Amino acid sequence: MVISPVASFGFPAVRRKKVTAGFDGGRLTSDGGVMLLSLAERRLGIANWLARLIIDRRNPLLVTHSVADILRARILAIACGYEDADDLDQLRSDPGFKLACGRLPDSGDDLCSQPTMSRWENMPSLREVIRLSYAMIDLYCASYSRPPGAVTLDIDDTVDVVHGHQQFALFNGHYDERCFLPIHVYDTATSRPVAFLLRPGKTPSGAEVRNHLRRLIGRIRQHWPRTRITIRGDSHYGRPEVMAWCEANGVDYILGLAGNNTVRRLFDEAADDVCVRRAQAQADALRRYAETRYGAQSWGCTRRVAARIEASTQGLDIRYVVTNLKAGSAEYLYDTLYCERGQAENLIKLHKSQLASDRTSCRSPLANQFRLILHTAAYWLMLTVRDAIPKIQKLASAEFTTLRMRLLKIAARISETNTRVRIAFASACPDAALFRGIANSFQPAGP
Repeated sequence: MVISPVASFGFPAVRRKKVTAGFDGGRLTSDGGVMLLSLAERRLGIANWLARLIIDRRNPLLVTHSVADILRARILAIACGYEDADDLDQLRSDPGFKLACGRLPDSGDDLCSQPTMSRWENMPSLREVIRLSYAMIDLYCASYSRPPGAVTLDIDDTVDVVHGHQQFALFNGHYDERCFLPIHVYDTATSRPVAFLLRPGKTPSGAEVRNHLRRLIGRIRQHWPRTRITIRGDSHYGRPEVMAWCEANGVDYILGLAGNNTVRRLFDEAADDVCVRRAQAQADALRRYAETRYGAQSWGCTRRVAARIEASTQGLDIRYVVTNLKAGSAEYLYDTLYCERGQAENLIKLHKSQLASDRTSCRSPLANQFRLILHTAAYWLMLTVRDAIPKIQKLASAEFTTLRMRLLKIAARISETNTRVRIAFASACPDAALFRGIANSFQPAGP
């Protein structure tokens, strides 16, 4: 049985008055905050930027939706929590999304549908996908008004479980799943995304990581030739090929180092001292730091290794990092510099879990890489909105799901007349003042 969307239904009576409801309120949107995202997108120009890198092979006389319009609708939908292209079948006539995409809510044409979006997700060629991936690095560099003196880039991979026969999907014994292991790179100090690469579900080799870094750093140095760059990663990336390349190309690094018997023997004296001091003090735990020079046979040289040594009632725990940095104590290298990479895992959560960038369900790896780019563009929009919030506000450091709930999922009635479009937000919106302030901050400065 088909039920009309305007059919009435009821709720429990309140003070003896019958309560009825129906989805017949007219031209309403439940995503009024998409207008904030449209202001952020207009400032970044990200849809037009990406569209210029894709060749449109359609007959211009038959084009209804430009490439920029298609990408803009998809990026805005992802940021609002609609991660599937199927969602565009319902959102294409939503007055809020139409207005955010530059179309009049009533008299303007509807946005593209799911089939159109799906065709374009599979349209870019290998060369175009490479250009689009480089464009995200360019966007990161352009986010600085001038080249910074130094940046620290966190590199890590994350599991992306697959549920079909996608190319690049491999079984990974560590995760006990068929998956991809895409590489994420962030400027953690500013939460800005730098680069994202879809790759097979296996641990990257040293040669693979070296080649990725060579292309990434090469692109960044086209913009910032004098910026000091530090690469930070866990022991997956502490490979001799990576360290040798960084040293040969003036790149600093601090990387996790897997322990072995040789390394442990170098710190035996320091470890024994920590254990004795803990026992004498009868403390639950005691932590100390030490450093030495160590050279594995595959390295062909010695390098600086710092260790965090912790003795507790549970036993002895030692963690190691290797670096080419000359300054800083062992405590600073591990506790302050290396451990800050933990923030990158929170950024991966924003990208993967809160913007659903693990919805890489296309068969082609090119289409899935293109999806990663679109989800990264949505990340930029959310980050731009968050950065516009005054630091004294609690939402200035909120996660994207919180921002979406508080600032984007706002009901609004949108009406169009001959001379203007009026957006009426809910009068009881608890963040009305903040919403107004963010919108005003995106407006161009007056003469």
